[in-house]
Amino acid sequence: MPRSLQLYIAGLVVVSAVALLASSLAYVVDPRIAIQLDQDPIASGPEIFAGVMYWTLVTLIASALPVRMPRGMLVTVSIAPVIAATSLGGPTAGGLVALIGTTEFRELRGRVPALGTLANHAGLVLSAVACGVAISWVSGGANDYLLDFAATIIGALVYFGVNLALVSGVLALRYGERFTDLLTSDARGFGLSLVGLSPVAWLMARMYDLPNAGWWTTLLFALPLYTTRVAYHRFVEMRDMFTQTIGALAEAVDKRDPFTSKHSQRVKAIAVDIGREMRVSAAELEALEWGGLLHDVGKIGVPDSVLLKQDRLTREERMMMNAHPVLGAQIIAPVTRLAAELPIIRHHHEWYNGSGYPDRLMGDEIPKLARILHVADAFEAMTAARPYRMTPLTTEQAVGELRKFAGIQFDPVVVDAFVRTHWAAGAPDPGRPAAPRPIPLIGQAAVHMQQPGASSPD
Repeated sequence: MPRSLQLYIAGLVVVSAVALLASSLAYVVDPRIAIQLDQDPIASGPEIFAGVMYWTLVTLIASALPVRMPRGMLVTVSIAPVIAATSLGGPTAGGLVALIGTTEFRELRGRVPALGTLANHAGLVLSAVACGVAISWVSGGANDYLLDFAATIIGALVYFGVNLALVSGVLALRYGERFTDLLTSDARGFGLSLVGLSPVAWLMARMYDLPNAGWWTTLLFALPLYTTRVAYHRFVEMRDMFTQTIGALAEAVDKRDPFTSKHSQRVKAIAVDIGREMRVSAAELEALEWGGLLHDVGKIGVPDSVLLKQDRLTREERMMMNAHPVLGAQIIAPVTRLAAELPIIRHHHEWYNGSGYPDRLMGDEIPKLARILHVADAFEAMTAARPYRMTPLTTEQAVGELRKFAGIQFDPVVVDAFVRTHWAAGAPDPGRPAAPRPIPLIGQAAVHMQQPGASSPD
């Protein structure tokens, strides 16, 4: 575990402990959280304690089945009982419920490192205390349902925002990813539905507080909480199924040639690692993942006599082979969910100096993700056996080739990022060569001149 992460967790634990202690001194536990067993209007200490323990138990049950989101964040529906307890009892009660009630079975089984457990609980306690302070500040203790509802919604937003920021900080330090990417990636998938539980939390608290209802009525909310958890699981499941389907299609294409089995999987892995080094966004990483798997899908339309030929290709055969990026983009175009991957698939054979195909784009005209995939594709091809070169290049030789053709075939910035990944670990880096000036070919220049708005030669 990185030293920076250890210090972050230690600081988080200290801040959370201080926040819980300060809230216990500044706010008494509101007696509305008590489970009263008699008609005495004044709740006793044991009854208040029983109420806190009740919400702790409900939270334990809600935390039992967490769902792991694509970027590693765990999500449960425990936000609803924690916010309900905070709305009823205040910041101190919410902090205590979050501290104990969010304990998961995997923690009890020792499957989570001690520092991970501390970070999880400290973040939730701090979020609950902040939520309670926000609710108290907005409502001002007024007995007004509309104001209380608004205060609960605002408190839920504070809870969600603080917790998301703290967890994103942990994951950013642990995996070396950008904090802002982690903050926004999973939130897009589940943020709205999670915050949408705040009205449920408010209803749970109000039903619990009704004189003629009772604590047991909150159990009626078990079904909506469970269906929400199922929705999270379905979201992750559908994404995984989509990725697996894409992977199966890519593998079917690769298996046509025994020399390219698993090629797309390796290209995807290399491209994603380069993307992380270049600090691309979460959406771009996903596009690299799926685009890497599908970049050669157009080869499904290349005849075996050409695809598997071990001799030099004729001009006509080379044209058929070079058409696979366009064909691949045409195959994927009807899938609207893969719109971001189309430029990667179509342009992953464009050269930085404009001599690639199919559109002879040059420099920054080539989509950034296509430039990344081009480097990943070339490295994988050089370090694997091929019919035209049965002895693969070593990592050192492949890095040398990437450096040699940086500025000609490859984007030098992408090559710089690649040599920082573990794929180039241990290989001497010759460094950037003298930057050649990209000189477009006559054909490439003609294509640009034919585009709308292009200036005519004098």
